[in-house]
Order: sequence, then C-alpha cells, then structure tokens
Amino acid sequence: MKGKSLAIITARGGSKRIPKKNIKEFCGKPIIQYSIEAAMESGVFDEVMVSTDDEEIRKVSEACGGNVPFLRSQETANDMAMTHEVILEVLEEYKKRGQEFEYVCCIYPTAPFITPAKLRESMEKLTQTGAEGVIPVVPYSFPPQRCFVLREGRVQFRWPENRLVRSQDLEKWYHDCGQFYFLSVPAFLEQKKLIPEHTVPVIMSELEVQDIDNYEDWKIAEMKYSLSCKKQAK
Repeated sequence: MKGKSLAIITARGGSKRIPKKNIKEFCGKPIIQYSIEAAMESGVFDEVMVSTDDEEIRKVSEACGGNVPFLRSQETANDMAMTHEVILEVLEEYKKRGQEFEYVCCIYPTAPFITPAKLRESMEKLTQTGAEGVIPVVPYSFPPQRCFVLREGRVQFRWPENRLVRSQDLEKWYHDCGQFYFLSVPAFLEQKKLIPEHTVPVIMSELEVQDIDNYEDWKIAEMKYSLSCKKQAK
C-alpha cells in the first residue's frame, strides 16, 4: 500500500545535557507533544510516528496521539547515529509492513515553534515546485561577512574587505532552524541527504526559532514561545 506522506518524529532516549529532554515539560506539556500535535493538525500526513528507543518516550508519545509501531534498532539509538540513518530505517521497516510513502518529513521532538501552517506551507512547496526537499531557515541576525577572528590574542576582521560595507549591501545569509526536513522519498533514497540538491526554503523569523542544547536555551525558548503566544492572541 502506498500512502502519500509520513511524519517521523525522532526522539532518542538518553539525552545527557538535559535529562529526559524530549519529554521534559515545556510551557505546561511535554515538549514532544508540540511536534506531534503540529504534525497531526496540519492534515498533510497519512501517518505520524515517533522513532524512539525509549519506553518512557514511547508511552508519552502515544498518550499525545503519536504512533510508535516499533522501536529503534541499537544501531540507530546510539550517540553516533545520523538522522538520515534513522529515516532510512523507518522507511525500510514500513516497507516490510507493506507501506511505502511519496513524501517524508523528519521532525525534531524539541521544536515547539513548529506550526500546522508551516508544515502545510512546506508540503505545498514540495509538491508544487518540483523540489526534492524543503527546509526552514532563518537569517543571521548580524552579517557573518563582518565577523571577527582572534589571532595571537588580537581581534581581526575575517574578511577585511567587508569592514566598511553597509549591512544592507551584503548578501543575506541563512542557517538551518533545526526543526524539520520535508523530503521527496525517491530523492532521499537516491541521495541519502537531509538537504538534497534541489531544496527550497521556508523562511522563519527569530521569534520562531531557538536551538535548545542546555538549560539556558530552554528558558530562552520558553520566553520566546510565551511571547509568540501573546502576539497571536492580540
């Protein structure tokens, strides 16, 4: 049986910097619940599954409405496993069960800023532009072309030629939001990359993005999320 699209929420257990990070309470509910609900409410997925090796994460995910039809293998549950390997394993396991998909979206479990609307927009871009992938990006808040490096204890411009160039005259640079990756399954299986050759962007604002690696990041993310909720309520 061939379905149209699959959402894979990657939630490995054993986080060290923030214990139980993927199910830790964030603004009143387990942080993974935001990813599960956004995927389900978007209406663009035939299946919303959580890939985990952890029974506690499995229970929380299922209570939030996510599907956990199987646990990860030991090979994809260690610190060295790459995200694309997890996706490959999930697709292969579904294929063994008689299910194949045209599109797959890898969603991180600590991404509370993902919205159903952003996922719908991404699916639309993927299907209507002929792209192989869609990725949310955010512009750097300060032009990287005017960055400093430290050499022999002194501050120096990395690119001295940009020292006097106005910020608005420099090309805008972007970075990965670390939230989700929408992919055409045939292109992904051929290239085995989260960002295939023909990938198009969904541009996010700073208020919609926060990398969460430590407790300080977590607090900043909660403040941003609360502020975002207040703006939407107005």
